[in-house]
Amino acid sequence: MKRIIASIMLLLSAIGFTQTTESPTEVKTRTANKLAKKFLRKHGITGMSISVSQHGELLWSKGFGFSNRKPRTRVKPDSTIFRIASISKSITALALAKLIDDKLIDLDSSIYNFIPDYPKQTYDITVRHLGGNLAGIRHYKDNSEYALNKKMSITEGLDLFKNDPLLFEPGTQFNYSSFGYVLLSEVMQKVTHIPFDTFVTDTIFKPLNMTHSMMDASDVIVPNCTHFYKNSLLKKHIPASPVCNEFKIAGGGFLSTSEDLIKFGNELISPKIVSKETLSQITTSQHLKTGERTGYGIGFSVETSKNSTPKYYHTGGGVGASTILMVYPKEELVITVLANTTGISMPDFGKELEAVFID
Repeated sequence: MKRIIASIMLLLSAIGFTQTTESPTEVKTRTANKLAKKFLRKHGITGMSISVSQHGELLWSKGFGFSNRKPRTRVKPDSTIFRIASISKSITALALAKLIDDKLIDLDSSIYNFIPDYPKQTYDITVRHLGGNLAGIRHYKDNSEYALNKKMSITEGLDLFKNDPLLFEPGTQFNYSSFGYVLLSEVMQKVTHIPFDTFVTDTIFKPLNMTHSMMDASDVIVPNCTHFYKNSLLKKHIPASPVCNEFKIAGGGFLSTSEDLIKFGNELISPKIVSKETLSQITTSQHLKTGERTGYGIGFSVETSKNSTPKYYHTGGGVGASTILMVYPKEELVITVLANTTGISMPDFGKELEAVFID
């Protein structure tokens, strides 16, 4: 009997020792794992990938659910490729920063310097207006534009909106516009004299070793690319309808993995391919003509963390895609979440993860 009691006491003390020696990182990842599973179940997400890095090192990277339901294929954060939706705007912004560094473009240049044939508007439009969502160019009218399944080039995509009047004088209001980024990518093509996706691949993806990042080409089968899903009121996990994102690549047409986006996020913390001065230009909030702060730089929302430290982030919503990328330069922390399901709100979940990983 004494031996049994002694064995039990030894086991209990071993358990207590294990619990007390759990590292802070282990505590954080265990908590984040629970939150992620709860989030996946609550919203009926088919598949999700989460990656977190700090000080340039991967802290936690995990797949949840399935990239494909038939046959069932698990999500792998290092190789499962997702649509990243409007995080594409952040990638476009960094490519634009490269052009600024190379003195090929200025944020306050008129777009008509580069595309003189674009229909004249009542007011001039600058590159800064487009990147900061200040140009007055409209967003999608309806779901038929948002989910357009017609393969078009960037130049052809301009026809959807180029003859529409501006919503307001540029610089006087903020209006989120993926079409504004279509126009921005056309400007960038004219400056570089090469296709926009080729320019981004050569200047961003290759230097940052983002080997699983590319344009979402509707007629190309991409190995390890997730299938795309939506939920209905009666049934979950329905395949999403086909969509063509080539023309709006700059605003929502790139593919990537959560671990590739960690590499991208770390460029904002320790820049290697763009200068700190130019990086500051795209991660500083724009202002209206009244002086009012918009909370959006160029391709990044600019806010503060729970500790009032800088926070650069972007959410994304597309057909079969719900995403968020968050970068905290002071903490040297990057968090990204990619899901293969339409219409999942990410900001609150992003804040939950922020609360876990920022002390």
